[in-house]
Amino acid sequence: MSATDFYPANRVGDNEGMSTIFSRVDKKSLGYNVTQVDVFLAAARRAYDQPDLHNDELDADSGALESVDEIAAGTESETTLQATTLPANMGDEPGAANGAGAMYTLVVKQSEADETGTGMTLTAERIRHTAFAMHKGGYSPDQVDAALERLEDAFAARERDQATRAGGEQAWMAEAEGAVEVIVGRLSRPPGARFARTSVLAVGYKRVDVDRLANKLVKYFRDGRELTVAEVRTAVFRPERGGYREAQVDLVLDSVVDVMLAVR
Repeated sequence: MSATDFYPANRVGDNEGMSTIFSRVDKKSLGYNVTQVDVFLAAARRAYDQPDLHNDELDADSGALESVDEIAAGTESETTLQATTLPANMGDEPGAANGAGAMYTLVVKQSEADETGTGMTLTAERIRHTAFAMHKGGYSPDQVDAALERLEDAFAARERDQATRAGGEQAWMAEAEGAVEVIVGRLSRPPGARFARTSVLAVGYKRVDVDRLANKLVKYFRDGRELTVAEVRTAVFRPERGGYREAQVDLVLDSVVDVMLAVR
């Protein structure tokens, strides 16, 4: 399912002037759909401004709360960019997709949840998997992608604040340490056998590329070697017949990002 399937409109220009955060590419170049990005920002503002997510004592310590627009534009304070939620189950189920093939947008789903009272809300994880359709003259993809990363970090920091207030910092870190053990156990398997493989007729991630990143991650978690969240987020693997299953690799790397943000 494509990004456009979740939106009521895909026209560029309908919301001209709605957002001044992102610049537009020229009319002949492809950028992110203006309508979709603006609706997403509106949903992000509603979710981030929920009163039950705020803590008066925390706010007093860290100063005024940054707005979604400030975060998206990159003008927020460093106190916003802290940690995020812990990873979900990282089992061997090949159908547990969480990468490019499973990317989704959620703005219309959010609207439907508001109408039906199902309580769906925007989270750091959902921001990470948000995608927009491409249209000529749209918003600059580089600027929007950078904003999504900042918003993911900000929402994740808020979620961690909630979790630690509810269960305590020690319980949060214990859960993070448990997640690290699972990740390192997976990534420490023999090269070429760290993930399930596709059939010889199907294309997956090139094993040597994934194994190279896996080695770096093991050294990061075990030895404290330097590695940034951006390096994991932007990792690209060449295609290979009989390679690792993309969905399984993406799921584990998604969990790696969660843990790296949680413990940094």
